[in-house]
Amino acid sequence: MADDEYLLTKNTVIVDGERDNTETINNLLYQKPNSKLPIIGNLRLNIYNLARPNIDSIIEKNLTKRPNKRENYEQLLSRKQLNKYIQSRKDFNAWLKKTGEAPVIVDINKTKRSAKRLQDYYINNGWFDVEASYEIKKNEKKRAEVEYYVKKGPSFIIDSITANIKSPIIDTLYKNIKKEALVRSNEQYKTSDFNQERDRITNELRNSGIYHFKSDYITFEIDTIGTNKKLNVDINIQNRTIRTPDSVRYEPFKVYTIRDVNIIADYTFENRGKPFQDSISYNGYKIYSYNKMRYRPKAISDAIFINPGDIFRDIDRTRTYRHLNELRTFKYPNIDYIENPDNTLSDTIRLTPLKKFSLGFSADVSQSNIQTVGFSLNPSLLIRNIFRGAETFEISAITSIGASKDGNRNNMDDPFFDINEYGIDLKLTIPRLFSPFYTEGFIPKYMSPSTRISLSTTSQTNIGLDKQTLSGILSYNWYPNKKVSNRLDVFNIQYVRNLNVDNYFGVYQNSFNTLNAISSSLNYNNGNDLLFPIQTDAFINDVLNNNTSLTPNDDGYKTVASINERKQRLTENNLIISSSYNFTNDERTNLFDNDFSIFRAKLELAGNLLSTSSRLLGLNKNTDGRYELFNVAYSQYIKTELDYIKHWDLGNKNVLAIRSFLGIAIPYGNSNNIPFAKSFFAGGPNDNRAWTAYSLGPGSSETTNEFNEANLKFSFSAEQRFNIFGNLNGALFVDAGNIWNVLDNVEDERATFNNFSSFEDIALGSGFGLRYDFSFFVFRFDVGFKTYDPSYQDQNRWFNDYNFSNAVYNIGINYPF
Repeated sequence: MADDEYLLTKNTVIVDGERDNTETINNLLYQKPNSKLPIIGNLRLNIYNLARPNIDSIIEKNLTKRPNKRENYEQLLSRKQLNKYIQSRKDFNAWLKKTGEAPVIVDINKTKRSAKRLQDYYINNGWFDVEASYEIKKNEKKRAEVEYYVKKGPSFIIDSITANIKSPIIDTLYKNIKKEALVRSNEQYKTSDFNQERDRITNELRNSGIYHFKSDYITFEIDTIGTNKKLNVDINIQNRTIRTPDSVRYEPFKVYTIRDVNIIADYTFENRGKPFQDSISYNGYKIYSYNKMRYRPKAISDAIFINPGDIFRDIDRTRTYRHLNELRTFKYPNIDYIENPDNTLSDTIRLTPLKKFSLGFSADVSQSNIQTVGFSLNPSLLIRNIFRGAETFEISAITSIGASKDGNRNNMDDPFFDINEYGIDLKLTIPRLFSPFYTEGFIPKYMSPSTRISLSTTSQTNIGLDKQTLSGILSYNWYPNKKVSNRLDVFNIQYVRNLNVDNYFGVYQNSFNTLNAISSSLNYNNGNDLLFPIQTDAFINDVLNNNTSLTPNDDGYKTVASINERKQRLTENNLIISSSYNFTNDERTNLFDNDFSIFRAKLELAGNLLSTSSRLLGLNKNTDGRYELFNVAYSQYIKTELDYIKHWDLGNKNVLAIRSFLGIAIPYGNSNNIPFAKSFFAGGPNDNRAWTAYSLGPGSSETTNEFNEANLKFSFSAEQRFNIFGNLNGALFVDAGNIWNVLDNVEDERATFNNFSSFEDIALGSGFGLRYDFSFFVFRFDVGFKTYDPSYQDQNRWFNDYNFSNAVYNIGINYPF
């Protein structure tokens, strides 16, 4: 640094004698100190300082400091290799500068501009007499701090508001909308309120038939002379300006109506000017086609909000654009208005169809803890306008094969690829509510209602419990606004059939080992290991029927009973007929928004329809007293989930994010437990990252099950995200939560939620992570440490396994929440 240069180390803003360190105020300053990381400090500045400012001359000086040094290098490396070496040093030096952060040197001009910006900020928020100054405090270590001083003075309050409007129709309309005004008497002046009020008035008028209106016609005059810190506001709205080559004239605004709407259903640039071969008049619309009409008129008219005979409204054009795009049948539409002499508009909508058929194909190679290698193929076919109503029909298939790590260990004759899955998914999307009832009254078409009907089936063969699944869904979707979405699954039918039940203990080895240990302690099988399924099932039956020395009060008996209960639940076939409602309120404005909240809620009811009609249908009960349909006991439960996410943008790529989740599923009627597929689990890269998926809980139980699940879950996560340099970001996080059994047939006190004291079993994990932003996705690596482990029960639960050897390493795509 030069003698008169100082490194900026700190900014302080003092407003009326008190320090203001809010992000809003800090963002007003043109210069900020170099970024710092926890513990590490000015990492990026240190990286930048490693770069040499005059690398070219340094390299040249190094090559010429001894006679013939360059020639010796050229003989040793060749001239080409030497040039590559020189360029690599330059490239590395450039990388250091790009990755690092240049030192922030105090700039007096930027300091003055910062003070001016602070002053302008308070003026724009109603303190017209504000004064802003600064002081630069330097020290002998070439460091400096800048202190800004702001004296706001009294605030100015809006007193009277007067409207001066030239056009009579605008005056009438304004009187109807002024009750929603953002500029109000007795409130403090804010420039943003005036800007928003101008936009509000403009939108209201353009949605009330005033076709030619623009925000430029609105001006505000503010009088502060002799008003004792009060503001008198005049809102002026001028007449329409009409410019011709020779003159400018002013006329009152008029309301425009839509005279006719013409729709070209198969427009292309090549067809322009050709005669139409087909046309239809429907509900006032005129639909034309250069070829034979491919669409039912209702399919198109349902997506059009510009109606003949209505007044002009900007929002109708916006909704028409959106709904036509949502059909996934046309390219981006073109909507043109033509002004007629009688204050009417003729609208022409040009639609260019997409291809009727679209093929898709994806492939994937994967590896997991049970699979050495796996390959999957996913072809798909999309058919547009399949029933001439702008419906889309999608057929997708999945086929995968894989080699298990343990499946062939004992049988060399088995094929190498012993894991396979195949299935097909049919999905029909209808751009309206497919219902025998009239729904326009409570779900109007501006909410983009749609119906989705899907049917899928899969067959899975692997080293575990082979299964077949069949599911069908009828769902409605609608969107009241850009932030809110609703989904109603009218029917959701799922059938799961387990095919390889005899291999249960081959899959759940921990349960088998526990069962086998109890058998050995009783010398049940002459000290030999149990064989499954015959000997394991026989041992379980003997224990539960009191044919061994174990009694119901013994821990061994309880463990065997628990293993049997879990085995029966995980191997039984499932029939779930449910209805559910999902609500989402997403406050994000775009993909790059870092200051938003998301709230999701779900309510699901299963089995009620069958429960009501069981006797009428003549359904039989099984030995457990449960009604069966097609020899399968149907599930009955109520399930609800609440999920809340909040992000705070702290500036400088620094984000604080939290997530809270509460879920509970209560069995009743025909069920005394929740199907495995509908249960909750804890742990994993998107949950409590100090535990692997399914390994946490339930409660404080020291379970050895491979897959732990329960019907009550609570979780909370907080994460501080910050930029390290470039596209590399870091994070510090804390995850808390657990799962419990409640109101079902599980009796283990350690696994059940009894009262508020059960919250003592909430597990706590903490850790850090790295994220690299590839723009289209984020690669994530997190390390989680068990901070508070409830499985230690009566022992000290804090920091028992808080080390890298017991840490959990998570890899994921995109952020966890």
